[in-house]
Amino acid sequence: MPPELSDIACLAVTGVTASGKTRLAVKLARHFDGEIISVDSRQVYKGLDLGTGKDLEEYGSGEQRVPLHLVDIIEPGTQFHLFKFLKLARQCILEVHARGKLPILAGGSALYLHALLSGYETPGAGPDHELRHSWQKFSLPELIEMLRREASPELFARSDLTQPRRVIRALEIARSGESKQACHALNNCLILAPRFPRAVCHQRIEKRLDQRLQQGMIDEVRNLHRNGLSWQQLEWLGLEYRCIAAYLQGQTSFEEMRDKLLAQIRQFCKRQDSWFRKMQREGKTIHWIDEANPEMAIKLTREWLKEQEQHTSSKSRKLKPTAETELI
Repeated sequence: MPPELSDIACLAVTGVTASGKTRLAVKLARHFDGEIISVDSRQVYKGLDLGTGKDLEEYGSGEQRVPLHLVDIIEPGTQFHLFKFLKLARQCILEVHARGKLPILAGGSALYLHALLSGYETPGAGPDHELRHSWQKFSLPELIEMLRREASPELFARSDLTQPRRVIRALEIARSGESKQACHALNNCLILAPRFPRAVCHQRIEKRLDQRLQQGMIDEVRNLHRNGLSWQQLEWLGLEYRCIAAYLQGQTSFEEMRDKLLAQIRQFCKRQDSWFRKMQREGKTIHWIDEANPEMAIKLTREWLKEQEQHTSSKSRKLKPTAETELI
């Protein structure tokens, strides 16, 4: 009989942008024979490499490559929602576990991670393009207020309020039928989150942004548009694509685009941190890894896996029939 998701031991490596999640997750995967399942709402798209920070070189190559799932699985322009992510992620966890490997959830999409850990189901309703078009004229604070009025307190509390597109998606869910907690919660999950002091984190964000601009992030957006994505579709793909799309249309200078993007990524980082703090208040235990220290992460993971083995052994002993019961 296949195991339930709630019985499978999983590791999660999450945290704010530019905190070193990918590198730490890869180190842990190599050390504990794991496979990585991406928890990122944009890395599922092919061609969105620099803008989403895939850092594919971190995973290695050839026989030394760490197995990676839910990255580069759909074409840009294809709709991808929380409902699809939950279905695919749960399937990946079961398959990785069946191979005798450690499932490692890695990424900073807090809404996706929270829904997966908590066992939420969603109605999976598709996007309402007419409503989306009408909602685009509203600012983020206005959208949040609309959601506050239309959603239940439970849906509002767990909605990601960091980006307009995610608030709009929450509005669609509120109108089409809200998600509910189901029986697929990951009860055996160790959550690790690398962190740096705020000033250092801001420096890392700036350095990474300038590196990616130098590596060709503008050309990446230009090519996506040439290959058929409209400017409006690019705007829906997040901060980097929205700001660079405006630059390519001549609406801003390079310096204005770069400075605006830097400021907005830093604001996004702050909102991410607030989301993780909210998860802690709701009962999720997050182990913060200062300076993304791999030794600390390995030590915590080793101790946790040992506890999992002891628990499994104890459970097996309890289930083993005694001589008396064997005779019955």
